[in-house]
Amino acid sequence: MSAVPTFGGYVYDCPDPAALAEFYRSLLDWPSPQAAADGHWVTLTNPAGGSRLEFQRVDDYRAPDWPSQENPQQAHLDLDVTDMEAAHERVLSLGAKLLDDKPETFRVYADPAGHPFCLCACGVEYA
Repeated sequence: MSAVPTFGGYVYDCPDPAALAEFYRSLLDWPSPQAAADGHWVTLTNPAGGSRLEFQRVDDYRAPDWPSQENPQQAHLDLDVTDMEAAHERVLSLGAKLLDDKPETFRVYADPAGHPFCLCACGVEYA
């Protein structure tokens, strides 16, 4: 046993956990999500064995307003892609909204509940 934690998952607040989980399931081509009996919590398990994405219902949910600091994004996902144009068309067809396409190596989108995320074709290798 170790006192050092491992990264288990990222939890999104949202008004409809099942719908948002389905968006990310389709986007990432992961297996079907698992929902709690009351529908207030849904988990997507990474088939490659990595971190989970989880979604919890929040009453009176307020979406982030990117890039404003009035209701800040707080956190976002970066999703690596090798074909930006194909990934762009796919993510829009799944219900994402384009927020910013000015950068050359990434684009900013909002998921159906308003959470910002980026498609990145940055080609950055980390040491």
